[in-house]
Amino acid sequence: MAGRGARGRSAARVRLLIDMNLSPRWVETLAEQGIEAVHWSSVGDARAPDGEILSYAKEHGDVLLTHDLDFGAILASIGLKSPSVIQLRFGTQEIASAREAVLSALDQFANELQAGALLTVDSRAARVSVLPLRR
Repeated sequence: MAGRGARGRSAARVRLLIDMNLSPRWVETLAEQGIEAVHWSSVGDARAPDGEILSYAKEHGDVLLTHDLDFGAILASIGLKSPSVIQLRFGTQEIASAREAVLSALDQFANELQAGALLTVDSRAARVSVLPLRR
């Protein structure tokens, strides 16, 4: 099927913006699966505030992949409907620990991510909340 990655993944429909707190190697890891991604360090200032990163993601139609809980709090406090954010909640930021869980969550929640969602992924499960978040 067109638009699917190397392993038949359908998440190639979204582009991911990788936050500064995650390795730039995520870009290559995702590309191997046919998923377009860009690391914040290649498009913005490493010291940029979270609001600037969210604005960039929204303007470019990106889904933000991060290890930072602040983005979920910002989405909730302002009531934003986009961009979608994927929060990784692993004890380590190593790609090997999170790779399969992230790829699975991208497949499972592709529609929600395109519509606007906060997706939390940990070693046990993935949970999604449709935007805007209710306090």
